[in-house]
Amino acid sequence: MNKRFLYSVCAVAIVIAVYAFEYILKTKEEAINIEQGQEVKAHTKMFFMPTSTTGAVIHHEGYSLSYHETYEQAEWVAYELKKEHLSSIDRDRPYFEMDKAVKTGAAHWKNYKNSGYDKGHLCPAADKRYNMEAHDETFLTSNISPQNHQFNAGIWNDLEQKVRYWAKKHDGVFVITGGVLNEALPTIGEEQVAVPNQFFKIVLDYNSGHPKLIAFLIPNKDSRKPLANFVVPVDAIETLTGIDFFYQWDDRQENLLEADIHLKDWF
Repeated sequence: MNKRFLYSVCAVAIVIAVYAFEYILKTKEEAINIEQGQEVKAHTKMFFMPTSTTGAVIHHEGYSLSYHETYEQAEWVAYELKKEHLSSIDRDRPYFEMDKAVKTGAAHWKNYKNSGYDKGHLCPAADKRYNMEAHDETFLTSNISPQNHQFNAGIWNDLEQKVRYWAKKHDGVFVITGGVLNEALPTIGEEQVAVPNQFFKIVLDYNSGHPKLIAFLIPNKDSRKPLANFVVPVDAIETLTGIDFFYQWDDRQENLLEADIHLKDWF
């Protein structure tokens, strides 16, 4: 048999072996990431987690989320914002990366390229400046949704700053955020990432003697109206999303807090 032929066969075998080894390593790494994402972290407030309509709940160190594959984004992101989390450290922005803990595969950031929409954070990076890991994991693509730039830089940014003010005032709050997802939404990119017409944010103060809730529902467009104009009962957001917030509470407490608007407790 020709030596050159033998060398060629050996070379091909080595290349196949290398690719097979890399595939096995990648598969094992993905399995580890998925498993770690399913683990409840030490500081996760499970008592305040909403229901998931998909069952795809992922726990990162700084926040938890429920991923909705149909719309290629989280249906909600939930996290605790403690007073001691508030920091003015100006950390470098990392590149956006796909969330390897999403079993079905999170949408790629390239879907947003030339779409006309911002990569809008659901859990703001500014809420997680207290350490590098917490900050950088907010740049996973499972934590973003397409947002109108004027909305993202305007009233939505105002609300995020207000939440940080409340976290300082009330010695910590719990926050739940998401877009209102439905089949009629426009999409962007090859993976057809849905563009929500509205975004919601629910804030819970649980440190002031008795729980207090405030919920916002804001159209995904520029607005100069006061934030108070967009306050709605939590029940209204539940009706739109099919998500049950704070279902762990007893029915009387849940109904009392979710059915009404309590502006005087916040503004």
